[in-house]
Amino acid sequence: MTRSPILRLALAMAFHSVVLTPPLQAQTPKVREWRRANEHALLREYVDFLALPNVARDEADIRRNAVHLMEMMRRRGLSPRLLEADGSPPAVYGEWTVPGATRTVVLYAHYDGQPTDSAAWHGSHPWRPVFRTARLDQGGEIVALPPPGQPIDPEWRLYARSAADDKAGVMAILAAVDALRASGMAPTSDLKFFFEGEEEQGSPHLRALLGRHADLLRADAWIIADGPVHQSGNKQVVYGVRGDVNVDVTVYGPVRPLHSGHYGNWAPNPAMLLAQLLATLKDSHGRVSVAGWYDDVEPLGDAEREAIRDLPLNDAELMHELGIALPEITGPSLMELITLPSLNVNGFESGGVGAGARNVIPTEATAALDLRLVRGNDHRRQVQKLVDHVRLHGFQVLDRAPTLEERRRHPRLAWMPVRGGGYNAERTPMDLPISRAVLRAVQSTTPAEPVYAVPTLGGSLPLSIISETLGTRTIIVPVANHDNNQHAEDENLRLQNLWDGIESMAAVMTMEPGT
Repeated sequence: MTRSPILRLALAMAFHSVVLTPPLQAQTPKVREWRRANEHALLREYVDFLALPNVARDEADIRRNAVHLMEMMRRRGLSPRLLEADGSPPAVYGEWTVPGATRTVVLYAHYDGQPTDSAAWHGSHPWRPVFRTARLDQGGEIVALPPPGQPIDPEWRLYARSAADDKAGVMAILAAVDALRASGMAPTSDLKFFFEGEEEQGSPHLRALLGRHADLLRADAWIIADGPVHQSGNKQVVYGVRGDVNVDVTVYGPVRPLHSGHYGNWAPNPAMLLAQLLATLKDSHGRVSVAGWYDDVEPLGDAEREAIRDLPLNDAELMHELGIALPEITGPSLMELITLPSLNVNGFESGGVGAGARNVIPTEATAALDLRLVRGNDHRRQVQKLVDHVRLHGFQVLDRAPTLEERRRHPRLAWMPVRGGGYNAERTPMDLPISRAVLRAVQSTTPAEPVYAVPTLGGSLPLSIISETLGTRTIIVPVANHDNNQHAEDENLRLQNLWDGIESMAAVMTMEPGT
């Protein structure tokens, strides 16, 4: 259900409709025509790119990806080079300048990916890309790319790690460059390209890297090609992201595994201790119970609240798709909840299960926690609130694994290391000239369908690092389908989303000139 007409956000942005200028309307058919003539070549190039393992922590593989990406950019005349800071994976930089441009835009995506268990994939391998006729759980069968000249079904899915997150953003940007050059169209802004290689690690070196190359990377805006389009399938322009920080919590039992029959009911079981601790983090309605968790949240403005009201309310359809059974939808919607900080248990490990189950009391138990932040939260302060909560429940919190003497003195011990990275939320005002220009550009690619203006994305990107270091604005133009399985097994990209993403990127590159 759509709660209001297309782009009623205009009321909150001081204009009543999106006026499409002739140049914007004229470029999309040319880009689309070029893409249709070059789909086979684009997908072959993309498959070669996806076949490169790209787990963020693997330095050798990341560098191979960077070198490969440099060659892709060199073929497009973008003068690529690697940007590095001490200890950082390389970022790949390029540029396309035009005479008389009054605005500079950086186009960002990341080429690294999340770790994955290849054995968990169904019928394919994370770095051996395959095409399927539909989504896997809808009976999609593996098919070969047809010979050149034969049509490719845009509903096909391409299965591979990073097919959606975020090599799709890289490919959409580079293909848009091809389309504009082939069509004889020039950008309306000076363009710079920045492809990061450690976003999936939390961007721990990004601040230093941006600082070292600040003069080169300053721009009026950074356009981020990452994230999914709206769950309805319509395009969206997103003006913010949640921050993110990840914390591991390990609690301890005996120094060696004990027979559960001989020592059960007597020796403390760390798996049970940790389960009881985790149960204190949220109430029965899913609200975080950590003291002060919501105290410093910066309220949304009128424009943001209006934008959320204007979005389609499709929570029921999503729950049906995901097999979630709830008695009724009475609380806040998904879009309302992602404007609040969250706390998620990503995983829990202790002892063994299934074929690896043993009758033992394990020595320790670990949970990986994901803290998502909104404007007003500070990632260090939010971690401290969590630490205080654990202490409140009787645990001695250490900054390392405990010694034997500490185990003997304290019945409840916890080690809570913060995993690499961590950054705050960021949000660009929706009524700025550049905010409106990007929205108009993306809307020009689909004049018959709404493009949703969204205050914030549920996921996280290091946009606060970019804004704080370079003093610029950041705006997200997502590419991938919402059901892409990013970060999980069977990650996939719907081909039409790549085609649409190319048009969106080309439109942003040729949006109305800045003043």
